[in-house]
Amino acid sequence: MYAPRVTLLVPLKPLAEAKSRLRGAVPDHEDLVLALARATVRAALAADGVAGVLVVTRDPVAAAALRECGAGIADDDGRDLNDALRRAAAAVEGPVAALPADLPALRPVELAQALAAARGRRAFVPDADGVGTVLLVAAPGAALDPRFGTASAAAHERTGAIRLAGRWPTLRRDVDTADDLAVVRGWGLLRAAATA
Repeated sequence: MYAPRVTLLVPLKPLAEAKSRLRGAVPDHEDLVLALARATVRAALAADGVAGVLVVTRDPVAAAALRECGAGIADDDGRDLNDALRRAAAAVEGPVAALPADLPALRPVELAQALAAARGRRAFVPDADGVGTVLLVAAPGAALDPRFGTASAAAHERTGAIRLAGRWPTLRRDVDTADDLAVVRGWGLLRAAATA
């Protein structure tokens, strides 16, 4: 069955504010945050089933860098994450999904498999701990209804989104802490950021 390609919304706080739990993990925090986002966007754009990536941010440095990677940019207007995603999703024609900007190990094939597994349903992929959300897919013609934040996996499930159970280790490995970063470095990724 043919599945229409999805526009991925990737929210990103201003670089100075993003990923506060990673502050001190490397000498230049903002470079690290941008490296995570670049890797995520490049992998997402290479995945089958993705029509494009729209980064939702008000940070001009991040916007310029991610535009060079091939992403479109939508200004978040200073809104909170979920409000900014709702507004961006409403402006997109066709299917949408949301993906955080901190998946630097992402393999495009895993993202493609997860999008295919949604099969036209509102669905989500939990993070490696099963608590957060690394992918939220809207059902065609329906609202995205994002509930990112503390315990977002349970919040999305309560709103009727289907939990997708694929292994997808690189999709499920978001980077929130120094320990998460160490796992990704152990996979041989982000060497430049590790020495920044």
